[in-house]
Amino acid sequence: MELDFILLANQHLQTDWRKPSKRLGKAQEELQQKTNTHFDLSPQEALFHLAFVDEFSQLSSNLHFWRRFALYFVETLRMTPSLEEFRDKQVIAPDQTQLSKLIDSAPFFSGSEYLNSDCLEFHWQALNNYFSDKIKKFKGSCSEFFQQFNPDIHLIGKIYFHLVENKKGASPFAFMATYSAGLNDQGTVRHRPLSYALTEYEKDQEKLIELLSTVQNAAEESPYLKTVLESGELFYPLGLSPEDCFTFLSEIPLYEAQGIQCRVPNWWRSGQKGASLNVSFGEKKKSLVGIESLIDFHASIHLDGLELTLEEAQEILKSSQGLSFIKGKWVTVDHDKLSKALQNWQDANELMDGDLRLGDALRLVLSNGDNLLGATVADEEVEVSCGTWLNEVLEKMRSPELLKEAKVHKDFQATLRPYQQLGLNWLTVLDSLQFGACLADDMGLGKTVQVIALLNGLRRKKTSSTSLLVVPASLIHNWAGELLKFAPKIKFAIAHPGGGDFLLGKDENIEDFNLIITTYGLVKRDKRLKEQLWHYVILDEAQAIKNAGTAQTKAVKALQSKNRLALTGTPIENSLGDLWSLFDFLNPGLLGNKKEFTRLAKSKDLSRIRQVISPYILRRLKTDKSIIVDLPDKVEINSFAELSKEQLVHYKSEVDKLREAIADSEGIQRKGLVLSSLMKFKQICNHPDQFLGGGPYKTTESGKFQRLMEICETIKEKREKVLVFTQFKEITEELAKFMESYFGHSGLVLHGSISVKKRKEMVARFQSDEYVPFFILSIKAGGTGLNLTAANHVVHFDRWWNPAVENQATDRAFRIGQKKNVMVHKFVCKGTIEEKISTMLEDKQKISDEVLSSSGEAAFITEMENDELIELFSLSGEPS
Repeated sequence: MELDFILLANQHLQTDWRKPSKRLGKAQEELQQKTNTHFDLSPQEALFHLAFVDEFSQLSSNLHFWRRFALYFVETLRMTPSLEEFRDKQVIAPDQTQLSKLIDSAPFFSGSEYLNSDCLEFHWQALNNYFSDKIKKFKGSCSEFFQQFNPDIHLIGKIYFHLVENKKGASPFAFMATYSAGLNDQGTVRHRPLSYALTEYEKDQEKLIELLSTVQNAAEESPYLKTVLESGELFYPLGLSPEDCFTFLSEIPLYEAQGIQCRVPNWWRSGQKGASLNVSFGEKKKSLVGIESLIDFHASIHLDGLELTLEEAQEILKSSQGLSFIKGKWVTVDHDKLSKALQNWQDANELMDGDLRLGDALRLVLSNGDNLLGATVADEEVEVSCGTWLNEVLEKMRSPELLKEAKVHKDFQATLRPYQQLGLNWLTVLDSLQFGACLADDMGLGKTVQVIALLNGLRRKKTSSTSLLVVPASLIHNWAGELLKFAPKIKFAIAHPGGGDFLLGKDENIEDFNLIITTYGLVKRDKRLKEQLWHYVILDEAQAIKNAGTAQTKAVKALQSKNRLALTGTPIENSLGDLWSLFDFLNPGLLGNKKEFTRLAKSKDLSRIRQVISPYILRRLKTDKSIIVDLPDKVEINSFAELSKEQLVHYKSEVDKLREAIADSEGIQRKGLVLSSLMKFKQICNHPDQFLGGGPYKTTESGKFQRLMEICETIKEKREKVLVFTQFKEITEELAKFMESYFGHSGLVLHGSISVKKRKEMVARFQSDEYVPFFILSIKAGGTGLNLTAANHVVHFDRWWNPAVENQATDRAFRIGQKKNVMVHKFVCKGTIEEKISTMLEDKQKISDEVLSSSGEAAFITEMENDELIELFSLSGEPS
């Protein structure tokens, strides 16, 4: 298994183990086990040790990110002047620009939606406290403390190298070496020229040697520094030529690695980019954009950020290598790179004469020019970016708070919350630019009302034609009710056999309506829907098209429209492939083809994907108190149940049968055997009579029934309400009988056989003041779309092995309108496969994780070796 860190909404970290994409080596396994051991002591312990892991170690993209963060902290400590003098009193502050760069480079991982500067500052302070606590107890020096982790690490010593531009002197640069002579009255470091040390330590040569040890170590690796040191020039101010200055600047990493603090001009610290081809798209303003529109293209040669003309580049090539003063700035000149940039510029202008399709331009931004010139080029050779106007547009799309407020018309019968108004502003701008959009707000934050506000605005425009809304069948009446309530002037029809009064008949004209509501199933069958050109195609629960190869997804993507909108609370439900399929619908070509995207998704740094999709996806979380302050917390716990004697007998018997059967099976037969066994064991864990196919369903014969009774005792006393989810239709009625006898009140049962009209009535009844203590729901039929905030308890009677689906079910109660804390009980039979699989369930929550099976843990289990499989199914403590 491969270790990852999960980021929680409260900024804390948790460990998580998942199946790796490829077999791990012994060294990698040992490293992960060691990291996990450190984490058991504290997350800061694990992060601090992770900073000293070799950068070439095979870590997941998630751990690579946290290693980079921890390494930045340690490097900041190492580069802190006079760390020994300050010792445990030192407060190290991070650079906000560096934190922003770290966030931008972060991969998709579980909880990455909570990653921001506040989160990293929280962990930075935790590391600060960890270091202070450790160094207080450490008897040696700070240097010795760090060398426990890496013998080659050197803290910044007392020697400083200073380099400045010398605009008035004979030489263009001036150099001086100093040393720190303790702290002044203000508590800051007091500097003296290094020549003073010759006098100060004249009678103590050992201290002088100790002071100069960092310089001596660096000189052993630098012929230039060795010459300056042996000649004695190091002890006095020096004038440097551009050639010598370039040598000095190039060797800064060497000096600092040995513990010499270097203070140099900001233009060098900010990074020398060298020569490259810069390709820019969208300098000129356009009234309409859209993914298919044409935008302007401009290629230019850049040298450390300075744009050069062809003549200037050719003239610079004639000068010497190293530093050159160009356009009032010192820049690095590398003849080979500049010649390559010139050639790339000529090739690009020949290949891309004229305008370019926006989708292709953004695709090149994603790949940073990969294959732009007919062959893959290094990142530093080509820099692809959006022009001034297009970049301004995209930045506003990334920050809805910067957008102009969209008008909400008087006939819209709802008051939008502030964040919902921002959502409408964002949707309106993307509509005007003809970009496809994904509204990915957390469940319960009101995606529906934001879209209805957009549709109500479109209704008033003469240019707007009929739009199509595609939803799961269970949500048809939810949308109809919301439309009638909030935007009664929107004329809509329902194209579905269960549409009732709103049924769209063959004789009706589609253009007579502002909106047609239909289902995913009907899209596959109805030719009329496919032939129509829609203004918008809007998908609710858009994770329905996550699998690009299904007939349903292909049918939806074949719909013709001027623009597209997707609503989903889980934009990445299983893997990054879900994201590609979603954007292949919204803005085709933006993420390249499936093969190109898969190659890019395997990289350690997925920041390019985030940067490219961020303008077109808006996601707010209900755990963010700045979004919604009146939504209480939910508490999720695993509720463990013991198997009854009857359950134990059946469970052990099925393990023995599986052991015999699997030894003689392979291929499809083996996979089918494993999957059918999974269902049998889950049925046994629920109740032996469910496994046997009938019976009285005695409470004493099921540990889960007994556990449910215990939980309901408190619910009954407080006269509260509970939702109970199961994946098995056949047990819903038996659960209802049991709970009705316990509560003394009848409840409700919803499964796939219940009509859409009946579901609406049941929801209304449960939400009313009538005491309906429980609602039993099959997770497929009732796991999405329903508003059941009358309940503040949720029980997952048997686990659905996809937490994204479980969370959606929980969100029937944990949503706007809920006034109490929501208790979520996830039932697990101790010692069984349920307990073992629960440790793997978090794999599904890697929203931003790029390595997940499209069909979940079940697919993973079928690939296990026989002995691993039997071990998984066997009762804990029982021989396998």
